[in-house]
Amino acid sequence: MATPAKSTKITIATVIILATVAWLAYTGTRDNRDYYVTIGEMHKMGNQAYAKHLRVGGFVVPGSIHRAGPHATFQLTEQTADNQFPECNKGGPDCIITVAYSGEEPPPDTFKDESQALAVGTYGKDGVFHATQLQAKCASKYAPAKPAPTSTAAVVLPAVH
Repeated sequence: MATPAKSTKITIATVIILATVAWLAYTGTRDNRDYYVTIGEMHKMGNQAYAKHLRVGGFVVPGSIHRAGPHATFQLTEQTADNQFPECNKGGPDCIITVAYSGEEPPPDTFKDESQALAVGTYGKDGVFHATQLQAKCASKYAPAKPAPTSTAAVVLPAVH
């Protein structure tokens, strides 16, 4: 049977260990949290945008992609294919952001002009979004295949004698 002093020491050690594990779990998830924002929302955040880890989505501006090995610099816009700006001021400067991607992997194959892209990283005071992860959707639209044309002419096969 354990003495009261020994069981008190075990209880205190258990509480310290559990508190340490809880603190590490809390700070680990707090620091790795990503906030999804549109470009317009990010500009409206002001100085708060510089302090958070963000996920920013948009469409790749045609002709803006510059690759250098696994790194890329490009611009994202909120403008959709039908010239709509969901969160922006009718296409003003708050609708476009420059992204500098410097991840470990090169950009995906689907990362092309006018594709939808999601950049994960931080917004710098230099006005550039510094991304460490990049995801892209294919810009092409998938449509059902057109049926083969049918002919009303009869096919005549030669007779075998």
